Amino acid sequence: MLVVRPAKPADLPGLERLASSATPRLTNLPTHRDRLEERITRSQRSLSREVDFPGDESYTFVLEDLDRGEVVGTATIRAHAGAQEAYYTYRQETLIHASQQLNVRREVQTLSLSHEVSDASLLCALSLDARYKGTSAESLLRRSRLMFIAQYPERFAEILAIAFPGYLDDDGESPFWNSVGRHFFARGYQEMNHLAGVRSKSFIAEVMPQFPLYLPLLTPAARAAIGQEHPAHEPALAEMLAEGFARSRHVDIFDAGPLVKADRERLATFRHSTWHPVRIRPAGALPDAEPALIANQKLGDFRCVVARYALSPTGQLMLSPEHAAVLGVEEGRAVLATPLALPDAEDTIDEGEL
Repeated sequence: MLVVRPAKPADLPGLERLASSATPRLTNLPTHRDRLEERITRSQRSLSREVDFPGDESYTFVLEDLDRGEVVGTATIRAHAGAQEAYYTYRQETLIHASQQLNVRREVQTLSLSHEVSDASLLCALSLDARYKGTSAESLLRRSRLMFIAQYPERFAEILAIAFPGYLDDDGESPFWNSVGRHFFARGYQEMNHLAGVRSKSFIAEVMPQFPLYLPLLTPAARAAIGQEHPAHEPALAEMLAEGFARSRHVDIFDAGPLVKADRERLATFRHSTWHPVRIRPAGALPDAEPALIANQKLGDFRCVVARYALSPTGQLMLSPEHAAVLGVEEGRAVLATPLALPDAEDTIDEGEL
């Protein structure tokens, strides 16, 4: 059985393994033992804190395979992306250059440094063991964070954001970094990726030019990489778009990967989640039903699993004793449930609505 729960100190070796195996290496999940240890400590401190509005809290979760006794995934929520320092992105814009005398009018695409995403809550640092990719474990790990946010909305911003890793070439280099950042740092992408993970990305923004970057002046490879996700993250991006996130005008300042945003109340997990009292029945007696994400309502002992969405005629959610034990719930206690399969998109959201 798989369960998502808050990270604890004993999970450190598992986080180290997941950080080193992430494809590509993630800036927000560095292969640095001290930083990962700090992440766990900060998460535990955030869970023990009384919160009325989002601040510098960070919540790190792990996906545990209980049958193996092994941590096989991790994911994090930063309650306020810019709580400690501005969260910089490049915003895609259009400038118009015109001359009536010459009868010339040109629209030129640019990238401008921005920190407006600083006010959002950031879903980040997700890594999953390769053995579990293509299974329901992916959705469980990604969307369990939304189940957590749905229960504790005061801890998070109205707008949620996710930055996806950008395109890399066959040599593991970023065409965007080589066309832009390398001119100011004289260091390769992989080295900078490690430094940004150990420190932060803010020092990159401090050295990069503050004026807009004109896209026609970049290399063709760099222009093509803007807003393009790494191939390994295409399924994750597709699921989050189906969830209700929308591509924004913002891209990462490091590799120009896409950033998606959403008003949390418009996400499918929020719109289709329902509270149900629990009824415990033997696994063999449970009726067939579609799978669902099921989460308990315990802050520090949060648990989320995939189980059958089997309801009694009176609206009780029927759980096996095994699932009830993992969730730590007794009969009559309420759990939050939402279908594992995402519904078809009901409407289209553009950034102007966010």
